[in-house]
Amino acid sequence: MSLGYAEKLSYREDLGNVGMSELFDPSDILQSKIEELAKLIEESKHLVAFTGAGISTSCGIPDFRGPTGIWTLQREGKPLPKAEMPFHRAMPGLTHMALAELEKVGFLKFVISQNIDGLHLRSGIPREKLAELHGNSFREICSSCGKEYIRDFEVETIGLKETGRRCSDLNCGGKLKDTVLDWEDALPPKEINPAEKHCKMADLVICLGTSLQITPACNLPLKSVRAGGKLVIINLQATPKDKKAALVIHGQVDQVIAGVLKCLNLKIPPFVRVDRVRISLSFSSKKKRAMKWKLRISGVHGFKAPLPFLESVEVSFPDRPDLKIAVLKKQPFLLIRSKSFIISVKLNFGEGCGCSSVELDFPMDSQDAMEDFDYGLENVIQSLRNRAVEFSTCGHVSPILRKRISESIGTFTDYAVVTSLVKHECIALKPVVLTSNGITGKRCIESLEDEAGDSPKRARES
Repeated sequence: MSLGYAEKLSYREDLGNVGMSELFDPSDILQSKIEELAKLIEESKHLVAFTGAGISTSCGIPDFRGPTGIWTLQREGKPLPKAEMPFHRAMPGLTHMALAELEKVGFLKFVISQNIDGLHLRSGIPREKLAELHGNSFREICSSCGKEYIRDFEVETIGLKETGRRCSDLNCGGKLKDTVLDWEDALPPKEINPAEKHCKMADLVICLGTSLQITPACNLPLKSVRAGGKLVIINLQATPKDKKAALVIHGQVDQVIAGVLKCLNLKIPPFVRVDRVRISLSFSSKKKRAMKWKLRISGVHGFKAPLPFLESVEVSFPDRPDLKIAVLKKQPFLLIRSKSFIISVKLNFGEGCGCSSVELDFPMDSQDAMEDFDYGLENVIQSLRNRAVEFSTCGHVSPILRKRISESIGTFTDYAVVTSLVKHECIALKPVVLTSNGITGKRCIESLEDEAGDSPKRARES
């Protein structure tokens, strides 16, 4: 999470303005501004969203520069804020899902994010319509071919370092690197180039939950203004760009965006979290008398990849009640037994999941009866999401594919499981001091008075 991210960053004494006072528009003025913003969106032809840490505070991720932000508390010598849940379990909030809906219906053309939490991707924003300027804690990239890997676990390093894993492309095998920038790292061309392009094309850029202090990222929205576009800023604190904005809204981002979608007659979609797990079953021999079998529960990214959402695994034997249940508490989850049984695998979920467990039953046919199949990842995930929304429950599970393990007597089966479901309700337009807006980023820090020029290196945002 941002706490761990802040600890991994190289030391920097000048963190810019932190702990600034929060501002709230009166409710009647706030409602008027919401209606004005909805009209601007409705009339726009090329809308771009520019987001910062303030949109993720409601997801349980602390910000950096707000009154209770990480850097604010550090400067005041106070204890750091506690995360509400593990970083890998943080789920897209109301604003993330609202932006995904605006993209789906055609209003939103591109999203530029300074956050490293990966929540825009989880919300459903297509990768080709997203620039993650400062990286993604759950994304690795091959240093040779450029292939990207989205993980369900937090990548261990930052600063574009090698992670110890390799590209799975048989024609490549290059070393993988993390994608999260440290202070002195330059913005990647793959992210900054499309961001600049869309800002120049935009007739409307909305900045959400960002104090706009990190250069060169914070100067991107001004490219739209210079080309005749309009800039809207939604933030609880003053920013260096307020004077350039056509509209400045001081209110909680979730509150404002919920009101905007209501004006546009759009509903905020629920978020359904689908995780994947691989169950491998291998046999030492085809002869039943001499057969030993090995059961392994692992991540789909490889045997050594962590499964952060699993706390433990219980393996029972329904046709043999005399046998004790095997409880596996250490990853990788591995069980070796002899003789053929029907087995039941219970997956116990960890903190942050919306249900406690699911159970899977399957026979121990020594291989030949197990036929390969592939139902298609996207098809399975969409089917599970539809089921979860229809019944308003999580815990739904479905196989994705089964394949034979090369050079072994056995198979592996990938499953998809709905582990969380979040529905977003409308928020009353009443200013409540619950969250603050800070921003994550790397680059140079800009003061409220001065507007820094574009720089190839990143300055920090609140």
